[in-house]
Amino acid sequence: MSDAPSLKQISLNQITTEQWTLEEAVQGCVRQEISWISVWRHKLQEVGLTKSKKLINDAGLRVSSLCRGGMFPAATAAERRERIEDNKKAIEEAAELNTDVLVLVCGPAPDRNIESARKWVEEGIEELIPYAAQHGVKLGIEPLHPMYAADRSVISTLGQANTISENMKTDQVGVVVDVFHVWWDPELYKEISRAGQNILGFHVSDWAVPLPDIFKGRSMMGDGVIEIRKMRKAVESAGYHGPIEVEIINQAIWNQPGDETLNQMKKSFIEHV
Repeated sequence: MSDAPSLKQISLNQITTEQWTLEEAVQGCVRQEISWISVWRHKLQEVGLTKSKKLINDAGLRVSSLCRGGMFPAATAAERRERIEDNKKAIEEAAELNTDVLVLVCGPAPDRNIESARKWVEEGIEELIPYAAQHGVKLGIEPLHPMYAADRSVISTLGQANTISENMKTDQVGVVVDVFHVWWDPELYKEISRAGQNILGFHVSDWAVPLPDIFKGRSMMGDGVIEIRKMRKAVESAGYHGPIEVEIINQAIWNQPGDETLNQMKKSFIEHV
C-alpha cells in the first residue's frame, strides 16, 4: 500500500499561481483535474463575489478555505473595530463560497507591545465567534514562523494557537497547520496530537536552504528540508482527513506558466506529501 496521499485531496491555494486571475486559476484546476481551490480575498475582489461564486460552481470546484481574515491588532480602538468589521465581511464571503474555513493570519503588534497584540488577537477571535457560527464558518488560527512576528503574526507556534482555540471553548475555532511555519518546532508532534479534531486545514510547501527570500521563500515540496510526509501522517492520525492545500509564495514559480506549476504540484504531492 502506498504512503502517498490521494490526488483527490490536493487543493490549489491561489497564492501559488499569483500570476493568474481567479478565472484563470479555476480553468487551470479544471484542465489539471484538481477539484479543490483555496481563494484569496484580493483575487475575489478583482472579480467580485457573485461572479467568483459562479465561476467556481460552474467548474464543479470546491473551496477548501478563504484566505484571509485576522490582522486584529491596531493602535486605536477605532482601527481594531474596522478590523472586526472586515473579518465579518470575510466570514460572509466564506459562507457565500460554501467553505466552512476562514484562515486567520492574526497580525503584528502596532508598537513594541507584543503582549497587548496577543490579547487583541484573542479578543477579536472571541468577538467573531457568534457571527461565524451564524454563517456556518469556522475560524482557523494559522501560526506563522517566528520570523514573521514583526510584520504578520504575533501567533508563532502551534501551541499558542491551540491554547487560544481551547480557551474559546467552541468548535467554531480551530487551527491550521502549515508545514513551512511549524516544521522547526520541537513541540510540533505533541501539539498536532493536542489539536486533534480542531485541525481545520493542512498546508504544504518546503523550506529550501538557503532560504531565497523571507516572504517569497517557499519551495515546491521535495526541494527543501521539511519532513512533509511525517507531518501529513501526524495530522491524519490526529483526525484531519480534509483537503491539503499547496501554498507556495515564490517569485520564480509565479514567473512560470501556471499549468507547469500545477503539473509540478501534482507530481511533488504524490512523491513528497
